[in-house]
This record gives sequence, structure tokens and C-alpha cells, in this order.
Amino acid sequence: MKRLFDPASAAPALISMAGVTLFAVLFLHAESQSAILGLCIGMAVALFLLARFGWNALATASFAGHSRTAQASVVAGVLVIAAVFYDQHFPLLMLASVLLYIVVCLGLNIQFGYAGVVNFAGAAFFGIGCYTAAVLTNHTALPHLLVVLAGGLMAAVIGSLLILPVLRTYGHYAALITIAFGILFRVFLEVNDALGGPQGMKLPGMEIFGWKLNDGLVFGETEISFYANYVLLALAMAAVAFMLVRRLERSWIGLALDAVRLDETACAAFGIDVARWKITAFTLGNFLAGLAGAVYAMMTGFVAPNSFTFGDSLILVSIVLLGGIGNPWGLTVAAAVVVMLPEKLQFIQEYRLLLYAGLVILILLFRPGGLMPRQVRDYLPGWKP
Repeated sequence: MKRLFDPASAAPALISMAGVTLFAVLFLHAESQSAILGLCIGMAVALFLLARFGWNALATASFAGHSRTAQASVVAGVLVIAAVFYDQHFPLLMLASVLLYIVVCLGLNIQFGYAGVVNFAGAAFFGIGCYTAAVLTNHTALPHLLVVLAGGLMAAVIGSLLILPVLRTYGHYAALITIAFGILFRVFLEVNDALGGPQGMKLPGMEIFGWKLNDGLVFGETEISFYANYVLLALAMAAVAFMLVRRLERSWIGLALDAVRLDETACAAFGIDVARWKITAFTLGNFLAGLAGAVYAMMTGFVAPNSFTFGDSLILVSIVLLGGIGNPWGLTVAAAVVVMLPEKLQFIQEYRLLLYAGLVILILLFRPGGLMPRQVRDYLPGWKP
């Protein structure tokens, strides 16, 4: 029997999203550092008080019970924010960047949170997508949608080669392999003149079926920033990636990945191919990173080695840890915090890596599960004793 929509139980999720949307609008609109800092402090106090009165548990249950409604409310919230700042480049650029970072971190979530495969080269695979787009748009007439797909495929192919030595190691040794790959990737870009060397490469904006995303839209006397086009595209990518990851988690594939993460020895004893599922998770996660990288490159119009350092990989890892390993909802919140906060609070811009490191340490000490810990897996959805 199909379950009917219950407005009362869905209300906490909708009210929470309305509050988050309002805060995002005020935060992006604020200009002075004191106003931005005041909003952050006010939000922290409000979250503390809501948690004390049990609102967080109520909202979490509402999100879990009305997943589709919650997803629709998030999409509506992003569209409202884009509509408010329709003619301002900087807020829309940040919004599109957050959405693309969410796509990358959803890929890392498959690797970290589900399969337990450590990857400290997330920025490198993001960069592979960026440089693939730069090369193909400058030297071929390939349609840009295929260029984006090629960026994802290139990252997946290179990742499938890197996973081979990772499979032969465990723990921090596997992490060191991905760290070494990230460093080697940047060095390769800097010494390769065909890819622009340290100066990087320029590339044209994206075009889809004759629609040039770098051209602003004009309606009468109203002009809409061209970044709004990229917000819509990035929102569509993030929504599809989110649904893919959620369905993957709930499927038998997600069950196999969870088993591999929890106990490889037991998996092998019961006939589960550990190597197969690690390769699957690593390849799929890097594919998402490459897709996001290709779109990001065409949005910014420029790529350079300095954008894909080990520090950038740590930022991606900090988003996954801060949000809650294995929880797609948590990393969406963490991505917004990690990307937007340093951009608005200029006095911490140069100390952002220190800030991220401090946040990770605090999370690991006081809330190991992250801001939104992953719930215990529901093996039989909808079943009640």
C-alpha cells in the first residue's frame, strides 16, 4: 500500500530548509566582516538551542521519512538563492562552485564512506577532468557535453590504474600512494609545456546545443548573470549524483561495499570479491570528480597546476569528514561551510588550511561521526516487527 504524504511529519524538514535558505541569502548579501561574523555566531547559537530542545532529532527523522520532499526542498532553496542574486556574479559563482564540490565529495563518499578506500588525491582527479576539458575544447570540435563525459571517463580510467597498487597495500600505506599520485600529478602539469606548464591553459565557455552558458540572459532591461546558467547545470549534476549515491547505498551493491569496509577478511570468507568492489567504488568516485572538474574548468575559463595541490585534496577530505563519513546529506552542508566561509570572511582567507585542520581535529575529538553522522543501515526498508 502506498504511503500517503503527511504534512505534519514533513513540516520539520521543510521549515529547516526554509531557515537554511534564509540564512544563506543573508550570509551572501552581507558585506561587512562584522555582519558576516555576527551571522555565523547567531547561527551557531541557534543550532545549539535547537539541539537542546530536540529540534535536530525531529528534523533528522523528518528528512529520513520524506526523502523526496527533502530533496525537492533543497532544489527549491538553491533556486530561490539563485533568483535573489540573479544579476550578481560572485554569489552565483560561489553557489555553482559549492554544487560542483558536492559532486566531487559524493564521489569521495562512495570511496571513503561506503567501500573504505582512502583517497587523498581527490583534487588530482578533479584536475584530470579540468585538463581533459581544456585540451579537448582547444584542439577538437567535440561537443561540450561529450567533453564533460570524457573528463569523467579519463579520471575513471586513470583511477582504475592507480587502484592496482592501492589494492596491494592497507591503511596508511594505501593513503601514501594516493598522496604520492596527487603530488606527481601537479609536478607533471608544471613541467609539461604542452599543457601550459605553470601558467596553465585558457579554454572557452561551455556550449550545449547552441546555448552558450557564458552569455548572460537579457529580458527587457533585466540582465541575468551568466553564472546562473552554470548554477542550473551544476544543480542538475548534483541532484543526479545525489540520487545515484543514495540508490547505490540502498542497493545490494551498497551492502557489498559496506561489508568490504567493515571486514575484508569476513567478506573474502563468504565469497565477496573485495578487489572487485574496491575497484568499482574507486572508479565511480573518480568519474564523478572528473565530470565536475570538466564543468568547473569551462565555467572559470582557466586551469593551472596551483589549483590542484595536496592542500586542495585535504579540503575535499575535510568536507567528507566534517559532514559525516557515509552521509550524503552531511557533506552538502559541509561543502557550503568550507567553500563559502573563507570567501566571505577575508581575514581568515590565508589561514583557511589551518581552519580546516582545526575543524577536522575538533570533529574527530568531539564528534567522530561528523556534523550529521550516518545512521545504522536499514537492511529491510519498511519492515517492522
